[in-house]
Amino acid sequence: MKMLMLWLSFSFVLLFQTSIVAKECANVFASHSIKNKLFTTAANSSLLNDYHLNTPTEESIHSNHIYGGKMDWGLLYSNIKNNERVAADSSLKEVSLHDVRLDPDSIHGHAQQTNLEYLLLINVDRLVWSFRKTAGLSTPGHPYGGWEAPNVEIRGHFVGHYLSATAQTWASTHNTTLYTKMNAVISALYECQAKIGTGYLSAFPPELFDRLESLKPVWAPYYTIHKIMAGLLDQYSFTANSRALDMVIYIAEYITVRVEKLITKMTVERHYNSLNTEYGGMNDIFYRLYKITGNEKHLVMGTLFEKPCFLGILAVQADSLSHFHTNTHIPIVIGSLMRYELTGDPLFQKIGKYFMQVVNSSHCYATGGTSVREYWSDPKRLADTLETENQESSTTYNMLKVSRHLFRWTKEMAYADYYERALTNGVLSIQRGREPGVMIYMLPLGRGASKAQSYHGWGTKFESFWGCYGTGIESFSKLGDSIYFETYGNELYIIQFISSSFYWKSRGIVINQKVEPVSSWDHVLRVTLNFSAHKWTDEPSALNVRIPTWTNSGALAKLNDEELFLPAPGNFLSVNRKWRYGDHLTLELPMSIRTESLKDDRPEYASIHAILYGPYVLVGLSNGDWDLDARPDTSLLYWIDAIPASHNSQLVTLSQQSKNETFVMTLSNNSITLETMPESGTTSAIHATFRFVTKDTDPSHSFSESVMIEPFDLPGMLVVHQGRDENLTIANNDGTMRSSSVFRVVEGLDKKGTVSLESESQKGCFLYSRVFAVEDSRANIKLSCQSAGSTSDAYFQQATSFKLEKGLSEYHPISFVAKGSKKNFILMPLLSLKDETYTVYFNFKA
Repeated sequence: MKMLMLWLSFSFVLLFQTSIVAKECANVFASHSIKNKLFTTAANSSLLNDYHLNTPTEESIHSNHIYGGKMDWGLLYSNIKNNERVAADSSLKEVSLHDVRLDPDSIHGHAQQTNLEYLLLINVDRLVWSFRKTAGLSTPGHPYGGWEAPNVEIRGHFVGHYLSATAQTWASTHNTTLYTKMNAVISALYECQAKIGTGYLSAFPPELFDRLESLKPVWAPYYTIHKIMAGLLDQYSFTANSRALDMVIYIAEYITVRVEKLITKMTVERHYNSLNTEYGGMNDIFYRLYKITGNEKHLVMGTLFEKPCFLGILAVQADSLSHFHTNTHIPIVIGSLMRYELTGDPLFQKIGKYFMQVVNSSHCYATGGTSVREYWSDPKRLADTLETENQESSTTYNMLKVSRHLFRWTKEMAYADYYERALTNGVLSIQRGREPGVMIYMLPLGRGASKAQSYHGWGTKFESFWGCYGTGIESFSKLGDSIYFETYGNELYIIQFISSSFYWKSRGIVINQKVEPVSSWDHVLRVTLNFSAHKWTDEPSALNVRIPTWTNSGALAKLNDEELFLPAPGNFLSVNRKWRYGDHLTLELPMSIRTESLKDDRPEYASIHAILYGPYVLVGLSNGDWDLDARPDTSLLYWIDAIPASHNSQLVTLSQQSKNETFVMTLSNNSITLETMPESGTTSAIHATFRFVTKDTDPSHSFSESVMIEPFDLPGMLVVHQGRDENLTIANNDGTMRSSSVFRVVEGLDKKGTVSLESESQKGCFLYSRVFAVEDSRANIKLSCQSAGSTSDAYFQQATSFKLEKGLSEYHPISFVAKGSKKNFILMPLLSLKDETYTVYFNFKA
């Protein structure tokens, strides 16, 4: 049913392109105001000529190069090359993933390992099942489900992502089992391509392209082909698999013939019309292929998979992104950036910079993500978009590519800061902890949201395979690719603080970066760079380390314990010296709480802000409450307090066994009940976790210690009794309820290994549950008192004895308490949550 709804939604958009639901373009500008700007503004005349925007499409340009039913590729290539401007060598070079190793004990190392475990779980025969079916080969085993099922029109896309992810993961780990598995996939695909014999390679038949070119409803065949081509090219780039390169060239030949036939028999506009659907980064893959092969057709084909109607809007710097499908158009921008790298044409750099500026200024959330229900909304109107279907994971994956390109060219700090923010909050957040193969499609940002409660929720290992699963496994396969960059000379740039080691081959230097875990009570990010070598050189080398904009003027830097002059945040610390074995460079970067307004320029939403701590977006554990009793411009120390590390040792869960089930004390609608044991990482687990407020840091070993019981997610509230045989409730910890909020932890009345909680104000009265006497899976907890002979009453002893265990939930090392208007909130990093409900944006009330 889900697939049917998706197909109908897609068909609706395709058939009704002028619908307000979505905006497509067929290289014809529908807006008269944009046409007027394009054709009448003198300032844009050079752009019009340079980008061929003087006509609604490039049809006439390409038509002039068709002779005898064939395209003159040489002349087309010549026209593009005539506009070529050689890019300066000032741009930064990517370093090889082979030379970067993540610290396995870091958060990034954990994410990489979790992803590797998932890649190793994938079965080759199941993965390529539909490819073999399409090629007419035998199909051992049975196919995967979800978007890889045999009846789904984009089946095969995950295979391409898998090839990219395994290539990058192998480069990052050199795992031999993975190497064998990914080569088995390539061998299977090679057999399929050879059997078909035309260069075509896909898990679906070429008839889907016939439908696309006939403008009939079909689900994005070029999108899938792009993933396959990109995967094969990554296999060549990272593992030197020459067969993979031959295969992708063969696919390119097939597509080139197909596009030439469509253009010569119909028109180039018909080709462009067929691209009014998601088609991945087809321009990017042809440009990447041209960079390797030098084949003139590959460069021309890249231009044929661009969208002048979309890029042209960006070229004249018009913000018209509203209602465009995000993940269709971000890859187009990525491809255009690759065109700049190949030709040096500054127009395409301007397009990329303006695009990034528009997204960040008008369409971007505090997490670095963009999109609602896969589309851009109206600019600076994000208050209307906070819901469950925010921040499609694939868009974050692609926006990181855009920012990475731009940083390499410009070295501008804004792009490095963005990369850190989006990676930290938009990528690390999409895995469900250390569970291999469990990821999300959307990252909900609404009030009382949960990663588990969007339309798709959490995926499954073998029955989802959404597009965001593909970009997800790629994202976690290349976590080391944007930490270090080098120049064409002797300089190195370090822009991300990720525990890792890097072998700087050109200088013979090994740099080990150690980032100490960040906490809320320390307020300093500490980074140490230790230097060793495979060989030493007498030539000096310059090290440029990013001083992020989120730190302050109290930052410190030392080289071998000698303090260095540190530039203001937002600049690079540059150290040029002959590096020696044992050199160490240390940084101390203060972190503070700050707020960031929601990108919505309407006055009624001016009080809505997100809360950040360094690069981390902090979210409140909340079912929808979002009012904070503060102004964002006041001192944040006044209304936000750090949670000490010692508090984790005070977190407990109280349980009882009955009817072969485990029941735990739970906060439920301001009442205290005994309910069935919840799953860890859920809001129910939060409600079943309490803090014993006591002088003793280890309450599990402190019998006769007096404690107050604070609900985990309601700091400042206490569990209180209301008298004999009355249910427990909660109240503010303002001192007025002390007599009814203090309990003594005593040895369990029932048996050793349990505890009983006796009211300090009413001796002989204990917390008591009737779960033993009811058939329901829930029972209220009340205060019950001993009566004559009750000390020997086995039922009373059972009902007042609890097993005291470590809390089901715990505070993240980065945890704060924020003072709210009606209640206080626990703030934790978004990346730390699994299924818990949270609120990203808060309403700051003066």
